[in-house]
Amino acid sequence: MIDTGRKNYLPLITLIVLALSVVLDYTPAWADALADAISRTPAGTGKGMIDPSAESGFLNIPGAPDVNLIIAFLWAVWVGWIFSTVGAFGGIMAGVGHITIFGLGNYANSFKSTNPALNKMLTDSIRVSNQWMVSLSAMISSINYYRMGRLVLPLGIALALGSVTGSVIVPVITAGKIKLSQYIGYFGLCVFVIGGFLFYETTSKGQSKKKNAKAAAKAFEEAHIKLNNNEAVDTTQHGVKIVEWSFARVRFTFYGVEFSFRPVFPVIGGFFIAALASFLGIGGGFLFVPFLTSVAGLPMFLVAGTSALTVLVGMIISIFSFMVIKGVVVYWPLIGLELFGIFIGSMIGPRTSRFIPDIWLKRLFVVLAVYVGIRYTSKGFLGYSIVPPF
Repeated sequence: MIDTGRKNYLPLITLIVLALSVVLDYTPAWADALADAISRTPAGTGKGMIDPSAESGFLNIPGAPDVNLIIAFLWAVWVGWIFSTVGAFGGIMAGVGHITIFGLGNYANSFKSTNPALNKMLTDSIRVSNQWMVSLSAMISSINYYRMGRLVLPLGIALALGSVTGSVIVPVITAGKIKLSQYIGYFGLCVFVIGGFLFYETTSKGQSKKKNAKAAAKAFEEAHIKLNNNEAVDTTQHGVKIVEWSFARVRFTFYGVEFSFRPVFPVIGGFFIAALASFLGIGGGFLFVPFLTSVAGLPMFLVAGTSALTVLVGMIISIFSFMVIKGVVVYWPLIGLELFGIFIGSMIGPRTSRFIPDIWLKRLFVVLAVYVGIRYTSKGFLGYSIVPPF
């Protein structure tokens, strides 16, 4: 039995309700613009047309895809679980669901010639929907992992401070200058390289260079994976314990193993990771994970929570920019159900990940990295994906 203390999620629920009330106050203008875009779209049953007599679907547009809510819920549970387990791929998997599985991508693309304005509105709504899913999973994961003693708060804060600057500068510099096919292809190659590097770390040679991480992972696994059901483990005695926290150095222990880092390096790392993530148009979790395992030298049991905290900061800034500044809205009948699924998946992830060996958490990341790398590299450079959407 794991002693994680009493859990009170009332503050979390209150924060979500307040956030929803804020963004909803900024949606009428965008809704009017959407109605105007719909009225300007050619009427009919062909591609790129809207049939006024058809039943309403996504964003209450007549003839738009009517997403199966059961599939949407189950997919959201999967997205919440995978992100909260490895600290990455939440945004990518959310996008696979909205764009491919639910058919919203092809639907939005159908208006590329007949009504580009509607095409862009649908695209923005899909992007923000992805970000809502990731942000909720990141918030829940951060809270859960912190309470379990599996989140390095100083490291997460340092990465987040650097990521804020990178997330602001890069869009300003590169907006409107990079072709879609270019950054999709390079994104795939980047994922390939990172996946290969993490795979190397699962080998005996790679693990020999991470003695502290291996020792901490072994201690954690012995306490949890090989746990006798009648034996209790008090995480308050074995989880992350901050020994020193200053601008010069941070030292902490995890299951009796000491780690340390200079805050300036994760701040710099957070800047470049967020810059690359902004350039590629993703959340950045798949970049923070290798940084935390390879550069910071942490075991995977600490990576998901620390990565989630950093991703959460970027998602909050992005959602605020889209919904409050730009007035973009999401389709609440769909995203509301998905957020419920995200909540369930994100609650399960931290509790199941402790039973998965550190090396297999890395290999799960590698498998996803290979799949995503093949998909995006082929789509970017060949114009089509050589692997199925999922």
